[in-house]
Amino acid sequence: MSSSDIFIGETIGTAILILLGGGVCAAVTLKASKARNAGWLAITFGWGFAVLTAVYTSAPLSGAHLNPAVTVALAIKDNDWSNVPTYFAGQILGAMIGATLVWVAYYGQFHAHLTDKEIVGGPGAQATATKAVEAQEKGAGPVLGIFSTGPEIRNVVQNLLTEIIGTIVLVLAILTQGLNDGGNGLGTLGALIVALVVVSIGLSLGGPTGYAINPARDLGPRIVHALLPLPNKGGSDWGYAWIPVVGPLIGGAIAAGIYNVAFA
Repeated sequence: MSSSDIFIGETIGTAILILLGGGVCAAVTLKASKARNAGWLAITFGWGFAVLTAVYTSAPLSGAHLNPAVTVALAIKDNDWSNVPTYFAGQILGAMIGATLVWVAYYGQFHAHLTDKEIVGGPGAQATATKAVEAQEKGAGPVLGIFSTGPEIRNVVQNLLTEIIGTIVLVLAILTQGLNDGGNGLGTLGALIVALVVVSIGLSLGGPTGYAINPARDLGPRIVHALLPLPNKGGSDWGYAWIPVVGPLIGGAIAAGIYNVAFA
């Protein structure tokens, strides 16, 4: 596959991934959304279906890595790093496009949510301690969770290890069950397997950190959150932002090492 195919495929696929994955987070979170408070099950299955749709769409062009951790793992497995920068560029750009489209689709809901004094606080608000924490704790604004992940308990070692463990599970499943015949991306059956694995990771390991397990999925939308003209949006929590980038990259590398030793 050519560099242009890789870049276009990863951009489109990652944009779809974030549009649908971030979209379910917006649907569950935002005021005046019909799906508000639908809960964690909706989020985990929404992300699983997002993976399924994105992979099926982009696999013919790029192999549908859609995740720098997967790209690193395949580079280690095959000892071929030549296309890694192209994959990374498409993934980050696609993630930013997808996050922007979520904002467009839920524009009115974002405005209603972020101008509600009960949510963001302010004069005349009957703010509870929980709402104040939601809006202000550790620099994370009240809608940041639609764009990127954050921990329930801030413990650097635990948060990092959680992301590493979740990504190892994901990448091992991809390397052992999900690859196409060429071994350079996801196959047709592999897309379904990986989507179900993502649902499983979300249900079982998503509670502590929100299971980024994908640096582009977290970093691209976090940049968009920082740039968008959202009223009362709060901070983008850059102090935490390195964990969902470094953790998955480490996890992907470890998974590739396990695969080369145990399965190759």
